[in-house]
Amino acid sequence: MTSPAAQPCPKTVKIPNSSRELVPDPPGESLYNRIYKVVRRIPPGQVASYGRIARMVRTGPRQVGYAMAALTSDQDVPWHRVINSRGEISARKDGGSDARQRNLLLAEGVVFDARGRVDFDRFGWIEAELHWLEEES
Repeated sequence: MTSPAAQPCPKTVKIPNSSRELVPDPPGESLYNRIYKVVRRIPPGQVASYGRIARMVRTGPRQVGYAMAALTSDQDVPWHRVINSRGEISARKDGGSDARQRNLLLAEGVVFDARGRVDFDRFGWIEAELHWLEEES
């Protein structure tokens, strides 16, 4: 019997009771690490939505949120640059304040409107848009 690591990795995995398929993690690279690799590419002064990051790594937005929540303070992932699709800072699971994330973004030059939203046309991560366009063409 061959070990699981020696077996070829399927190109996609069908999700039960769904029409969706996911690309499995490459051997040795977890989903969270793929998410962190993408988030590290967001430059200061730009933001991306959970959904945009999710599409880039072929997962769901909640998984991106879980990955951001799992970060420890000693990791070099700019978690504060990931916001929701409305351009808002998402509420914390523990009910904690979003002031730290807001202040980090403000320090990078990101501007919030009167409703507390960031304009993706002005501050959205351009590389994410280019990546999406390349995949769609």
